Amino acid sequence: MTYIVTDNCIKCKYTDCVEVCPVDCFYEGENMLVINPDECIDCGVCEPECPADAIRPDTEPGLEKWLEVNTEYSTKWPNITVKKDQLPEAEEFDGKTGKYEAYFSVEPGSGD
Repeated sequence: MTYIVTDNCIKCKYTDCVEVCPVDCFYEGENMLVINPDECIDCGVCEPECPADAIRPDTEPGLEKWLEVNTEYSTKWPNITVKKDQLPEAEEFDGKTGKYEAYFSVEPGSGD
């Protein structure tokens, strides 16, 4: 098992989770974070830290696409280990549906 970041992170990008991660397995895209499943030690400390409830165990049904997104982009985006301000539109986009299709960006974030 590993933890993965799902679509509710898109356009929110809260980074509370990165500070508690003991193995620094978060990577930053332009408008969301991902977890490297090969680096995640399945400790679960990040899951309750996410204000957008976007972190889930990969054992939940229907998350195969998100495992693929996390796996792919964690090798392309820079590592992030320090909390930053969430995106200005975070509250507005928290909980919206269809964010992957409408807003997902392949562009990297700035990392640490």
